[in-house]
Formats: sequence, C-alpha cells, structure tokens
Amino acid sequence: MGSTSEFNRRDLVKRAAALGIIAVPAMGTLSACATGGGGGNGDNGAKNKGATSAKNPLGVKKGVALEAFIFKGGLGDQYAKDAEADYDKTYGVTVKHTGTQQVGPKLQPRFAGGNPPDIIDNSGADHLDMNKLSAQGQLQDLAALLDAPSLDDPKKKIRDTLYPSTLEKGKHKDVFDVFYYAFTVYGTWYSHKLLKDKGWEYPTSLDDMVKLCGEIKKSGVAPWTYPGKYPYYVHFNMFAQIAKIGGLDKWIAIDNLEPKAWTSNDAVKQVVEHYAELAAKGYFLQGSQGLTHIQSQTAWTRGKAVFLPNGSWVENEAAPTTPKDFDMAVGPLFNGGSGDKMPHGTLRAEPSEPFIVAKDGKNPVGGMELLRILLSKKHAQNFATKVRSLTTVQGATDGMQLSPGLSSAAEAVKAGGQNLLMIQLQEWYPKLTDEKLGGLTSQLLTGDMKAAEWIKKAQQYADEFAKDDSVTKFHREA
Repeated sequence: MGSTSEFNRRDLVKRAAALGIIAVPAMGTLSACATGGGGGNGDNGAKNKGATSAKNPLGVKKGVALEAFIFKGGLGDQYAKDAEADYDKTYGVTVKHTGTQQVGPKLQPRFAGGNPPDIIDNSGADHLDMNKLSAQGQLQDLAALLDAPSLDDPKKKIRDTLYPSTLEKGKHKDVFDVFYYAFTVYGTWYSHKLLKDKGWEYPTSLDDMVKLCGEIKKSGVAPWTYPGKYPYYVHFNMFAQIAKIGGLDKWIAIDNLEPKAWTSNDAVKQVVEHYAELAAKGYFLQGSQGLTHIQSQTAWTRGKAVFLPNGSWVENEAAPTTPKDFDMAVGPLFNGGSGDKMPHGTLRAEPSEPFIVAKDGKNPVGGMELLRILLSKKHAQNFATKVRSLTTVQGATDGMQLSPGLSSAAEAVKAGGQNLLMIQLQEWYPKLTDEKLGGLTSQLLTGDMKAAEWIKKAQQYADEFAKDDSVTKFHREA
C-alpha cells in the first residue's frame, strides 16, 4: 500500500491546500481555468450598491427587495429561510423566497429575459448550467464577499474562514463566481448497528468487500442498492476509488479530458472490473436499476440492502424512513492492493451545494450579504443541526453534539487528514458524467456491459467532449 511519503513535499503542500487541509496566501497555482472565457462582474458594477460601513461592508441598501431561489432537495430550505430572517431584520425587507427542485426549468427563461433572481442555490438534477452562465458573464464576481469581514470576527476575511478547496472549486478562469456552501463527504454509507448485530466488519479492501457481500447475500439481504434512475450516484464512489488506487495525478488527467486518461490507467480497469464482479454475482438489490434516489435510500434504511453510495446529505434526506437506532455511518475508500498511490483512510470530501449571485439581478449586493450571513458560525451550526451536514466554514461544528451520520462524516474527514479527494469531472462536465457515463454504468451494474467496453466507451465519450468546441473546457494543475 502506498503512502503520502511517495509525494515530494511541494506536491503534498499543493494537494493539501487544494483539498482544504491547510491555508495558503495564494491559490493561483491551483485555480481551475476555463478556456471558453469567464464571467462575472466586480463589486464596483453591482446594482443597488450603497454606502459601506463597518457593519455593512458590502454596501447593502436598506429596503431594497431581495429574491432567493433555493434548491429544496435533501437539505431542504429551512436553513436558508433562517438566514433570510436575519437579513430581513437587518435590512428592512422580507426576502422573496422560492424553494424548488426545478431550478433550471424555472430560471432559464428568466436569465434569458434578463430578470433573474438575486441569489440561487443551484443544485439538483435540474440545475442551471453554471459553466455557460459564467462564460456569458451572467454571474456576479464574488471577490468582494471573500474579502469582506466575517460576522464572527471582523479581523478575519471570509476567505480566511473557509476550506481553501472552496476557493479552487468556485473559480471559472480567474473569476470566483460560484460559492459552494456545504462540505460533503461522499462514500459507502451503512448502518453501524446492522454490521455490529451481524458480526460483520466494514471492509478494508475491494477483495474484502466481495467476500463480505457473499456472506451478506447468504443471510438473505442484498449487499448493495443504488438509484438506477440516477446511476451517476455510483460515480461518487467509483471515481474516487480510481483516484485512491491510481493516484491523484492520474485522476486529474481524467478531469482534464486528456487522451487515453481512462484507457491507460490501471486503476480504472481494477475498479470498473470490481463493479462488474459485484453485478455478475448478484450483489445489487434486485430492481435497483428502476429506483430513484429516495426509493433506494428507503430500501436501505428498511434493511433490504447493507451498503449505499451517496453523499452526506443522505442522513437528512432519508430521515423520514430511518429507524432511530440505525446509527448511520460512512466508511473510507477501499484498498486496491500494495500498489495503491494513496493510503487507507483516503476519502472523497469536497465543497458542494453551489450558490450563485446573478449579475443582472436587482440586488446582487444583497445576494452576497445573504451568503455572508450564511457563512457565520451561527448559521453554519444551524445548517449542521437542521440538515446534518458540514459547511465549508472551518471548525464551525467544533464542540457540537452531532447526529450519527454527521459525526461519522466529521470523524472520517479528520481521519483522512491530508488524503481528501476532490473530483471535478462531475462538476465541470455533468452531461458527460451524468448522461453519457451514467448510461454506461447503468448497463454495467445490470450485467449488460463488460468492464472493457465501459472503459472503451468512457474514453470515446471523453474524447468527444474534449474535441467539442461548444463545451467550455477547464484545466486543473496536478
């Protein structure tokens, strides 16, 4: 098994900074770059900007209306309403709030018509194409927000309170115009109580997982389930597993759509073959290919399956069907063998839940101020309490009594230390990962496609996107 000692010190520092483990003064070497242009508008051009002061550093005009569109999915939208209530008290308006799961369909016409809402939580399956909006210059540059003082400590800028990976992930070219609010832990979720009651141990390696699945199946329970209607959920695990075994450098080649990045990486072959083996041995709950994310989670919480690929929002989203003694937990990525480039404990944990402020909204300054309120310790803790999820505010939950799933996620992040992975492919090219590769994964998990064909097709699709001039391209430094 490899270790972090295989990386030279410079690379380790770069990676640690990119993943949010250490703070560094400059992030220039880590910035994602869009060759298709960038967008955003600086603070000086924001509409309805008033006078600034110590208590109002962004210059919010009192009494000016503010409109917020919040994705109402696994995290709900009450946490946003709570922050809006504080905004209301300070600036004398009632924020016009819309909670929805159809952000894109409802807002595409409004962006096209030049009357978008001010602040948007752009998440869910039907989200807006942020890459395109940024390239068109429709997103507000959030640099002023990053440089504004924190509500908790005026001597600290907002940027200094965040995991630095937040700064990397939110950039298009040289403009920071997407703010990722949540800090999500992706991985294999399970009931700690169930494993304990059955005498099963969470597997350390891929081989151990296959062996345990055999035991689980004999007991009459399915080892795995997944949302076949949205097979890209499986990628939350699959992609990170490839990076853990093959190394971050080789994964970054995949993020960058480099030629032969899929086909020349031995870790891709090992991981995709692992999933093909699970399918061939019948280790997925029968009918999973027809389940939504809610249905797969419900089957899991009701004990029909032991493992589920998901993100840390699952604790809140599955709460209505989760038994009180379920003791939800998440485990680290599995070892592939002695040649692994990253050690046991490696985890995918990264900023998520993207917020954007519309440059052409009526009150973009107010949109940035609402984000500043959300980034206070008060509201970061409220988020953890309300939706059982971490935020990108470092140390916000220190000393809090956390729910089982959130506690497990926080412990996994701590144990992961410098070995936290961030996967950009799904963020940069969702049509590639969610539609094209998702279709391949669907066939792989039903046994209708061999691993070799999956890899061949994945490379073919990646090459097509790389050559498509209509697709905004990004680059990540290794």
